[in-house]
Amino acid sequence: MAPRKKLKGLVAATITPMTPDGKINLPVIRQYVDYLVNEQDVKNVFVNGTTGEGLSLSIQERKQLAEEWMCQGKDKLDHVIIHVGALNLPECQELARHAAAIGADGIAVIAPFFFKPTNRDELVAFLQKVASEAPEVPFYYYHIPPLTGVKIRVEELLDGIRAQIPTFQGVKFSDTDLLDLAQCIHKNETGEFEFLYGVDEQLLGALALGANGAVGSTYNYLGRQTNLMLQAFAKPDFALAQQYQFLTGEFLNFVIKLGFGVAQTKAVMTSVSGIPMGPPRLPLVAASSEFIVKAKAKLDSIVWPNGD
Repeated sequence: MAPRKKLKGLVAATITPMTPDGKINLPVIRQYVDYLVNEQDVKNVFVNGTTGEGLSLSIQERKQLAEEWMCQGKDKLDHVIIHVGALNLPECQELARHAAAIGADGIAVIAPFFFKPTNRDELVAFLQKVASEAPEVPFYYYHIPPLTGVKIRVEELLDGIRAQIPTFQGVKFSDTDLLDLAQCIHKNETGEFEFLYGVDEQLLGALALGANGAVGSTYNYLGRQTNLMLQAFAKPDFALAQQYQFLTGEFLNFVIKLGFGVAQTKAVMTSVSGIPMGPPRLPLVAASSEFIVKAKAKLDSIVWPNGD
């Protein structure tokens, strides 16, 4: 692989904008890119993942979205990571080849979650078959056991991984098992791998353990505040970093009690950014008007340490 800039800091797990009749809304992505860069100071994206409803999209839709993000992000975004996971190997491989062809900065794959791998060797064999279709593209394992049900520890996965997957670059770690994350980082003494944490409300804890950065949905609309948390942590000003984390948690705790998922994330992003994200795709249903009103009121009520 050619030398590359290390991926660190915040990565927005992108939402898939849709029209009112449920089709992907590609023209919105130009505005979306500019909003992330100019308003949230977020210059890395993770496309077609959970927040992007990737597994609810057709292969053709996923390719179109990947192409549009690459096109609109050119000279504006630092990294465009394309999630190419699917329920079957041929589709994963097709998406990996496509991501490589359009110049993606990385690809990521979840574990298949209907017929599941039951041990490390089975999982690595699957990942290797996908990664080999994009032999010049950095490869990330997307670890999200709450959704996949695949609970193979990442610590175990890492042993000898580069020998089997030379392009292996790191992990999108979307689990609350900080012991597993800590053991991964402890093993990564040379810093060859990147560990990007995916549970937004626990990011500060992951940073304390040595996570390189984060991939999450809240960075679409709370990226600026979370960047200030990262700056405070780096100073170090732990008390200030805590304030930012606690306030993010206060908002998420509030909306989780109301029922918070991808559909509600789309509604919050629409409200905050003014960019129409549209409805989710069935079986998800649109956020209620009651949720939108309450979530907006809660977010507007938060006074951040920077005075916002």
